[in-house]
Amino acid sequence: MRTVTWTRMEEGTKDDYAMLNAASWEHTQGELANNLLDMLSKLRGPLLGYQVDRYEHSLQSATRALRADESIDLVVGALLHDVGDVFAPVNHSEAAAVILAPFVDESTEWIVRHHGVFQGYYYFHHHGGDRNARERYATSPHYDACVAFCAEYDQNCFDPAYDTLPVEEFEPMLREVFDRSPRIERVPTAVD
Repeated sequence: MRTVTWTRMEEGTKDDYAMLNAASWEHTQGELANNLLDMLSKLRGPLLGYQVDRYEHSLQSATRALRADESIDLVVGALLHDVGDVFAPVNHSEAAAVILAPFVDESTEWIVRHHGVFQGYYYFHHHGGDRNARERYATSPHYDACVAFCAEYDQNCFDPAYDTLPVEEFEPMLREVFDRSPRIERVPTAVD
């Protein structure tokens, strides 16, 4: 593979940046599904007081969504809704939504982005918080879908006896979604 001759970006040419952008995009897009599966696997581990680990929780969420005949976007969103816990524990919902946004429909992206607040309905009040914090989004066209997501595919997905499907069932769906052309314009990289 060709490499640039410079060591300072200010010395680059349009052709250099076209080559770098193409190589970078091909590599990152080609590895995206594998990288996401690796991140998902990092949710394996301690139970942290739950009866299942976060990996099992994620698979259970996706399994329930799949069995309810939800869209492929929502099934993949359910699979990855907590993947942000790996690298962004304070804002995991937003982090997962940013990853999904270019590839899933607007509703799925919105649900994943806001599920942390909506999930709080089930426990915020036990910590002195406002369990109805989700009401600030009541006028959103995705409000009811997010309430349903948390009720059907999140708060109830901690059951060690549930017949959860293995990740291999979801891998083709994940690859299909992340092989799509981005639905939103991607942010230019340093090599754009």
